[in-house]
Amino acid sequence: QVLLVESGGGLVQTGDSLTLSCVASGRTSSLYATAWFRQAPGKERQFVASLLWNFGTTNYADALKGRFTISRDKVKNTLYLRMNSLEPGDTAVYYCAANEPPNRVIYNYWGQGTQVTVSS
Repeated sequence: QVLLVESGGGLVQTGDSLTLSCVASGRTSSLYATAWFRQAPGKERQFVASLLWNFGTTNYADALKGRFTISRDKVKNTLYLRMNSLEPGDTAVYYCAANEPPNRVIYNYWGQGTQVTVSS
């Protein structure tokens, strides 16, 4: 079992930067893939970025590439999402997710989410 706890959300202005954190606890040695998703009011959950925990390989949603950066600190068991040049369209609840073998496709562990609000 893996527990994920996000933090770092808040109210910011257009153009600001923000870094979200997601601390993993429990069976962290078995983590395979980790990711950030977001969900805006009335919209479906959207993939933001992913990172293979042991390899560091990253992948981004095309529309967010260049503004968002996913990273991790394996010692602290923490996943990060650095968001630059924030826009009102980035307003959403941001969730971190993870999985472990044998499941390497579906994210079966989710955090509770952290709200990011970007004012114009």
